[in-house]
Amino acid sequence: MLHRSTKRPQFFYTTAPLPCPYLAGRTERKIVTELTGPEAEPLHDRLSRAGFRRSHNIAYSPVCPGCSACIPIRIDTGRFTPDRTQRRVARANALLRGETVPARATAEQFALFQRYQKARHQDGDMAAMGFYDYRAMVEDTPITTGLIEFRDPDGQLVGACLTDWLSDGLSAVYSFYEPGLEKRSLGTYAVLWLVERALQLGLPYVYLGYWVPLSRKMAYKARFQPSEILLSGAWRPIEAYAGPMLEPLQPVASP
Repeated sequence: MLHRSTKRPQFFYTTAPLPCPYLAGRTERKIVTELTGPEAEPLHDRLSRAGFRRSHNIAYSPVCPGCSACIPIRIDTGRFTPDRTQRRVARANALLRGETVPARATAEQFALFQRYQKARHQDGDMAAMGFYDYRAMVEDTPITTGLIEFRDPDGQLVGACLTDWLSDGLSAVYSFYEPGLEKRSLGTYAVLWLVERALQLGLPYVYLGYWVPLSRKMAYKARFQPSEILLSGAWRPIEAYAGPMLEPLQPVASP
């Protein structure tokens, strides 16, 4: 007697072309699939290792014709060594308290999110998000997700990072912070905090999404060393990259 599997097939779709958010004059296309049901967590794990990212209940990866500028990147937490600039950032924010809270949207978070968007991404789509859009971004997740809230000694919320928990690491989904504190480099500090937390949990990686060497706003991810990038289906040391860049792969830093 033949046995018919009751497991639902996983469908993947390709999006229509849209303007690239990182490189002017280029278009982007993505392959997407839904994360749902009891298999959402292990599927998200596998797809993350294959270079996918999550937004709401969708996992996606760029499949732009003739372009491979977006490169998945993750930090090797066990071997990570902060450079001089990152050590300075850690000292500047030593009094901040980071706390993991459930993925539940609050008015306090949203007010900070709005200030950040208006100051940093006023022309972007996210600047027009209302509270219910923000709540969907935070709460519409089929996997283990939390928010890292960063507060100053007075208890004021100054930064947050939406984070997914994977079997082999933490995945930084989206971070935002008080725009008036730009000199504190809170985005960098959030990554440093995630590295430390991953080490405490015995997790080998922090996933940072896509490194785009030709985009100034995305090239910074290469400064967290050592890192690995996904090339030709395999995770390799970032030094294996031999493509075009805007900045040196490893900035020179004094000890």
